[in-house]
Amino acid sequence: MDIDEARTFLREHRRSVLHTFRADGRPQLSPITHAVDDEGRVLVSSREPAYKVRNLERDPRVTVMAMSDDFFGPWAQIDGTATVIHLPEAMDLLVDYYRRAAGEHPDWNDYRAAMERDRRVMIRIDIERAGPNRAG
Repeated sequence: MDIDEARTFLREHRRSVLHTFRADGRPQLSPITHAVDDEGRVLVSSREPAYKVRNLERDPRVTVMAMSDDFFGPWAQIDGTATVIHLPEAMDLLVDYYRRAAGEHPDWNDYRAAMERDRRVMIRIDIERAGPNRAG
């Protein structure tokens, strides 16, 4: 699977697991919902104090494994480098993320207030590698 094929898969399957590195080097895994922007980067909304955010600010290496609804069906893994974008710069990205993942919100003012109240950040991942390249 090349990077463009992985992007297509990630656009169609938004349930995934995010892998970051703890300070001691061990993996930290988080179930997430992701989106893919027009530049082909993976977008993830998170809370600022979350472990994954703290991990990525220390070590930006990241892996995302997206799955189809059929647990043993097709899947894709991407490896990349993450950037954490904080509010207020993250607000337009959070709105874009929501639109890509869920459509239009019934009250954008309420959504924006919730993003501030929850101290949301945007994690943006530049994809560097994708797989699998063969069946297991």
